[in-house]
Amino acid sequence: MKICIIGGSGFVGTHLIRKIKKNHEVIVIDKRVNPEFVSSTIQLDIRDPEFSSVDLSGVDLIIHLAAEHRDDITPVSLYYDVNVKGTKNILDVMDKNDISNIIFTSTVAIYGLNKSNPDESFPAEPFNDYGKSKWKAEEVLYGWLKESPANRKLSIVRPSVIFGEENRGNVYNLLKQVVSGRFLMIGNGENKKSMAYVGNVVSFIEHLIEEKSTCEVYNYTDTPDLSTNQLIEIIKKSLNIKIPPFRIPYYFGLFGGFVFDVIARFTRRKLPISAIRVRKFCADTQINASKAHESGFTAPFSIHDGLGRTIKYEFDN
Repeated sequence: MKICIIGGSGFVGTHLIRKIKKNHEVIVIDKRVNPEFVSSTIQLDIRDPEFSSVDLSGVDLIIHLAAEHRDDITPVSLYYDVNVKGTKNILDVMDKNDISNIIFTSTVAIYGLNKSNPDESFPAEPFNDYGKSKWKAEEVLYGWLKESPANRKLSIVRPSVIFGEENRGNVYNLLKQVVSGRFLMIGNGENKKSMAYVGNVVSFIEHLIEEKSTCEVYNYTDTPDLSTNQLIEIIKKSLNIKIPPFRIPYYFGLFGGFVFDVIARFTRRKLPISAIRVRKFCADTQINASKAHESGFTAPFSIHDGLGRTIKYEFDN
């Protein structure tokens, strides 16, 4: 197949290209050139007028990874400009180039925090603008599919927090804090976390490339879910390090997050601590991904394998 990965210069996109390029012809559209796949990259922002005239003739499948997803994006309108309007722009380009197949990476953030192991039928109750914008993007895609359900194909993947080698997201930041000796536990650490190793996420997307369904939605996370305490213990044992036993009560930590928010607003700096990050760190984020794991897909790595590979790659030296 000829596959266009939009947002393919990022963490997941780069791992996905490495995974599928042996069996498929891959081109990338991203606002940044992928340094590993320069000759395959078209440098375009999906918000730019020039994007509407991009030539994608012969492309069989779009994989839509492009998104604004950080917790501290300003202005907030960027979430909607990229995640919602950008998705509309992609569908317009698909129609112009007679492309009828798209895989979209959404997020489990659409369910909200502290939900009871939601599956794909759970109602959307996003708690932040990232989750809200991703849900609106899904609605745009459902509308596009409904216009011609017999001729169009849509697959949606809602991954939990993704981690792995070369990532600089929340799990990496946690690992870095533990390794540096600056980590302090907030809360009791009993909250469970669903996480997804990038090697398994891209393998699941590769699995969907071959699927024949016209519209399916899948949560994706690796099992078993670990508590924050268990996660910290794995890190400690992997690197043979100690962390302070002192714990900060949740509401003290949340108050500190609000203080950092005020400082960030006045200094116009992006700080590593915020109220939303404290809330997310202490929240239960267990997700039911039975549908994905019962779809004929077998994850090539266990959650412990993924953590071990990531820690070894990033911190073993």
